Amino acid sequence: MLSTAYFGPVQYYSKFISHPETIIEKHENYPKQSYRNRCRILAANGPLSLVIPVKKEAPKTPLARIRIDFDTDWQKLHWRSLESAYRSAPFFEFYVDDILDFYQERHTHLFEMNMAIHGIICGWLSIPQGKISTSYVHPIQAKCQDYRDNIHPKKQRNVHDPFFKPAPYPQVFSDKFPFQPNLSILDLIFNEGPNASAIIKQSIPRVE
Repeated sequence: MLSTAYFGPVQYYSKFISHPETIIEKHENYPKQSYRNRCRILAANGPLSLVIPVKKEAPKTPLARIRIDFDTDWQKLHWRSLESAYRSAPFFEFYVDDILDFYQERHTHLFEMNMAIHGIICGWLSIPQGKISTSYVHPIQAKCQDYRDNIHPKKQRNVHDPFFKPAPYPQVFSDKFPFQPNLSILDLIFNEGPNASAIIKQSIPRVE
């Protein structure tokens, strides 16, 4: 089981390759400060978080009801950040048109936008999209590997995963920084293109 994610990290997409069936949670209550509304890219000054602002809701609001806040022009900010960070990446021009619409159109709900993005990413990687949950399953009752809150941008909350060991690949600013693991899947795709799926497989110890 996985949460939804905004251009999720490489670890997130490794689960769609290493597991025969994946379920994306739709019926949980929305938790703040997770990959559900943010991604991490590598910019000229180092790793950078891009955060989608959401409308303030009452505590324990279902994820499916979380609305995107357009009071600030976050779309322009995210787009400029991506373009600045990756315009010199080897495969940027081959994929950029497919995601430009997300920074020009307005999706009302976060889950709706994330799933549209997810569909494009899975198409690029030629991997299954997984299923969407039909009801909430409590972690104690989950009869599967539950990564809904284990893949997290905060180090203290990111649970060690023995089934993921990020394989290095050339990054745009490798002359300035050591390899930055587990960034947004966009970092891997813009840098490796069609080879991205192979890099993900190399990051899964038990997948040949």
